[in-house]
Amino acid sequence: MRKILFFISILFTACQATDTPSKTIPKAVFIILDGIPADVLEKVETPVLDEIAGIGGYTRAYVGGDVGTYNETPTISAPGYTDLLTATWANKHNVWDNYDQQPNYHYWNIFRTTEQHNPDLKTAIFSTWLDNRTILVGEGTAGDFKIDYAADGFEKDTIRFPHDDAAAYIHQIDELVTDEAARTIRESGPDLSWVYLEYTDDMGHAHGDSEEFYQAVRTADAQVGKIWEAIKERKTREEDWMIVITTDHGRDAESGKDHGGQSSRERTTWIVTNASPLNERFTAEEPAIVDITPSILHHLGISPPESVRNEMDGISFLGDVSLDQFKVELQGKTLKLSWHPFVSQGEARVLMATTNHYRTGGQDQYQEIVKIGLWSGQFETELTDEQWAAFEASGFMKILIEAPSNRANYWLLK
Repeated sequence: MRKILFFISILFTACQATDTPSKTIPKAVFIILDGIPADVLEKVETPVLDEIAGIGGYTRAYVGGDVGTYNETPTISAPGYTDLLTATWANKHNVWDNYDQQPNYHYWNIFRTTEQHNPDLKTAIFSTWLDNRTILVGEGTAGDFKIDYAADGFEKDTIRFPHDDAAAYIHQIDELVTDEAARTIRESGPDLSWVYLEYTDDMGHAHGDSEEFYQAVRTADAQVGKIWEAIKERKTREEDWMIVITTDHGRDAESGKDHGGQSSRERTTWIVTNASPLNERFTAEEPAIVDITPSILHHLGISPPESVRNEMDGISFLGDVSLDQFKVELQGKTLKLSWHPFVSQGEARVLMATTNHYRTGGQDQYQEIVKIGLWSGQFETELTDEQWAAFEASGFMKILIEAPSNRANYWLLK
């Protein structure tokens, strides 16, 4: 049913493209509904998410980085949120668990990028977990920016929300967070908002694959509905609203109670959005959670600083795209490059750096290795003696490919 709605929406959008007036003010909301694997979302009734997907699209997605490589990332909540926020995996952002988080703020998050682009843009966070704003986004720590609207920290108020083993207080906080998000969007229309709701994950941990968990998903869908209605009211103004709803991880296949590993079900998530037109990375590939921030920034018309963009692991599923699935192998002194091209012509530059000063706030000096034709999807080139000696000395190499519509990066570790 979701796929049918998606293709109908594409046809409708194409037919209406010439009749729809151009909106002038782009705005975006992203929502994380915690811990819902794709197979559960696809079998539980979610009329609001179906309506949104009918306008834009629904796709399965993934978390966890690339299994067995330098960027493999735990399928745990805080790493997942930070994957989205920074468009990087844990080898860069350095958040590996829900506790004792030590984010590497040199990898900019979407709020810092937005505020740096234009400090007059209004930002908002509505969250059932205070750490999202204070630690992961790092307001006041990760850069000189402040979130304009915040509704969070309610879990610290044990008088108003006495804690109980059944996590009913989390449901109550989710409701409050939802209401505050809907009210603020309706009344103030922030340019960029993040809404985080937790209750689904609590029910997953407590009950696994069960009616209790499925009912929590239905409840979350209704909560998204409140925010969606507020957005639809704002759309009567000269505003172009993008909404993205996703989750941070799946669940284990045995009971549905746990997560954190790299099984297919723990890694397989989903994305729902009203955005259109969606490119092939959404419609024909399986995007990752790190692709959401580049897509939102594209919608908002924000280009990160070049050094920030070079480190981003995500690629937008909006707008033109030249390539994805970039990989590099080193055999002897030979670099073997591969990628999936989306174009049949054009060139890309391949650059390398044998330092990682960026992770400590410095800059890396890239040198061009070669220019290549995009359409081939693969290329081999020999390192010079000088390049090999630099790699031998550092034990590290970044390979960056710059194509006309996007770029991608890959690390080699000795």
